[in-house]
Amino acid sequence: MFVKEVSEVKDECGILGIWGQKDAARIAYYGLHSLQHRGQDGAGMVAKNGETLVRHKGLGLLAEIFEDKHFAELHGNTVLGHVLYSPGGKPDQAEIQPLLFHFGNTSMAICHNGNFVNAPSLREKMERAGSIFQSNSNSELLAHLIRKTNHFSFTTSVKRALQQVKGAFACAILTQNELIAARDPHGIRPLAIGRLGHSYVIASETCAFDIIGADYVRDVTPGEVVIINDRGLRSESFTNAQALAVCAMEYVYIARPDSNIEGINIHTSRKNTGRVLARESPVVADVVVPSPDSGMSAAIGYAEESGIPYELGIIRNRYVGRTFIAPSQDLRELGVKMKLSAVRSIVGGKSVVVVDDSIVRGTTTKRLATLLREAGAREIHLKIASPLFIDACYYGIDIPSRSELISHKITPGEIADYIGVESLAYVSMEGFASAVGIPVDGKNRGLCMGCFSSEYPTDLFDFSSD
Repeated sequence: MFVKEVSEVKDECGILGIWGQKDAARIAYYGLHSLQHRGQDGAGMVAKNGETLVRHKGLGLLAEIFEDKHFAELHGNTVLGHVLYSPGGKPDQAEIQPLLFHFGNTSMAICHNGNFVNAPSLREKMERAGSIFQSNSNSELLAHLIRKTNHFSFTTSVKRALQQVKGAFACAILTQNELIAARDPHGIRPLAIGRLGHSYVIASETCAFDIIGADYVRDVTPGEVVIINDRGLRSESFTNAQALAVCAMEYVYIARPDSNIEGINIHTSRKNTGRVLARESPVVADVVVPSPDSGMSAAIGYAEESGIPYELGIIRNRYVGRTFIAPSQDLRELGVKMKLSAVRSIVGGKSVVVVDDSIVRGTTTKRLATLLREAGAREIHLKIASPLFIDACYYGIDIPSRSELISHKITPGEIADYIGVESLAYVSMEGFASAVGIPVDGKNRGLCMGCFSSEYPTDLFDFSSD
């Protein structure tokens, strides 16, 4: 499995669609901004302008791609939008979604979030049958499957195509006649339905509804296909093999704190995880400090449960660019300090509890510990608001292969020594599940925790753990 060099967990993509709302593209722009954390490599929108689907897309952030003139081109009351995170590290225009296809007298825009674990086999089979692909996108693969099914009912074609793909996905398809949304049979990737006046909205996270003034209706259920058109919304299933296994990393890191997934608020679940951590691994300390920004909710919970004061002992500079290249190690270290700085007046001479969401390779956490030592911290006790990473993710979260994980190479005690902390503790699997509030039951679990347990809710098909 190919993965990009990362020191923190990243997700692939966010989806937002609106049917039947004036100035849909302008509204979608703001909704997509609230999903920007799910992808910063590219973005696009396709609007239904009369009977024509028109598109604008580009590399980079939304603010770099869309100008006022583009919304005149995207005129209409229906839109499908997408923000891209490219795991390959070098996205190109062909990857940017929604993808737009024209065939016969029909057009179709399509986008997705997730990963088909049988995509290589399907692609090879279709190429032997004559298909020609322009990208490595799962969305293009799904479009080919839909077209080759070619049933007189487009919805039936979509359902039959979805039955052939395995893994994790939330996807959306826009035609001249309808907006279709679907979620994989385990609901691994999130997708929700909202109402904006008389219009329907779909989005990867409910925080997108809040910013545009839409009301949350419900989550798309595992294995469900939702069809939205001028007559309203109807629901169908494309499989009977439905068993909820929503991605645990949504609750650990990926989703915004103000979002709800499966009716559970992300900030609340992270705060609960911090409370569980405080009960499972108590320590005598002077101050609780979050790793910015992903550890904040859990740190609040740890502080409240333990009674140790909560302080912002590490500050992130939000005006540093997304990349920093320097010619020497000394300048690279200055680059780290540009992004993060420890507050000496808070941590100096103190025993500090640092709460972070996860440890992947350990390099970022080691830098945090170094900054705290340089600011005079007497002791550092590191608390991690997720279980120990022992395996990769094959469903669209950019967690490195097993061999790249620090936990695969050394023990937790050795990790603590490498990072340079007095103690290190992870929340337990049972504690994490109880904090989130979704019961976990066997392989087809309420939560997918494959990266913590090596037990996945689906077969891995073309991928194997390494």
